[in-house]
Amino acid sequence: MSAALDSLLDLLDLEQIERDIFRGTSRSAVVPRVFGGQVAAQALVAAGRTVPADRAAHSLHAYFLRAGDPGAPIVYSVDRIRDGRSFTTRRVVAVQHGQPIFHLSASFQTYEDGLEHQADMPSSPDPETLPTAAEMLPRYADRFSDPGMVDRLIEARAAVDLRYVDAPPFGTVGEAREPRSQVWFRTNGKLADDPLLHVCMATYVSDMTLLDSVLLAHGRGGWAVGDVVGASLDHAMWFHRPFRADEWLLYDQESPSASGGRGLGQARIYTADGRLAITVIQEGVVRVPRGPAAG
Repeated sequence: MSAALDSLLDLLDLEQIERDIFRGTSRSAVVPRVFGGQVAAQALVAAGRTVPADRAAHSLHAYFLRAGDPGAPIVYSVDRIRDGRSFTTRRVVAVQHGQPIFHLSASFQTYEDGLEHQADMPSSPDPETLPTAAEMLPRYADRFSDPGMVDRLIEARAAVDLRYVDAPPFGTVGEAREPRSQVWFRTNGKLADDPLLHVCMATYVSDMTLLDSVLLAHGRGGWAVGDVVGASLDHAMWFHRPFRADEWLLYDQESPSASGGRGLGQARIYTADGRLAITVIQEGVVRVPRGPAAG
């Protein structure tokens, strides 16, 4: 296991300070605020720790309310909304400096047999043939005004092996493309056989690239380039089938709409053998800044 993955696992191992109250810390991010995927994953950890082990997470719906302060702890308060015969519902509020910064509702279900069908997995190259972040990112160093940006991006993704199928938004600045993007990902090391951990890890990664397709449609490079500003607004995930986050997963993403200073991303996550594991939808603020960066 890599040191970066070990550090991320420590981050997800929340401190329990009361029966339904947990406390987490943060790690450095590319932008000077708490990474949204971290807050979502930690909130799901908090919810899952109040649910019987035989009930797996099947959906979450979340809103990002305020930017998180990476220098302060985050307190997660869990509300036990419902414990039914098949389903369990939890609500989690993340608080910093006395104010809520994030709200999540999650549902868990006991295993059941039922009807089965799924959308087919799209074609994609073998992830082992694609460059790693450490190999790919230095190629685009001249796209960033901050000389330390490449190192920060590599550090932020060190726990996860994330590989772009095509060039990322900052690789084709000024060139509008079809609003679709694919990445393969897996953790940089094996994980324990805890289904909640794999779901939380996928939740963490799901916030990294989902709005890329919004940027591609307009030839924008993204937050690291500085030709857009924005943040996640809400995030929803449905977990359809078991998967392991330490094995290759294909994140197939697209953007059906951008308007009103907001962009929508939707995606499907498949296992390497073609099973549809997760559906994801996210809306974010995507604004073009005034001044030279907008040109």
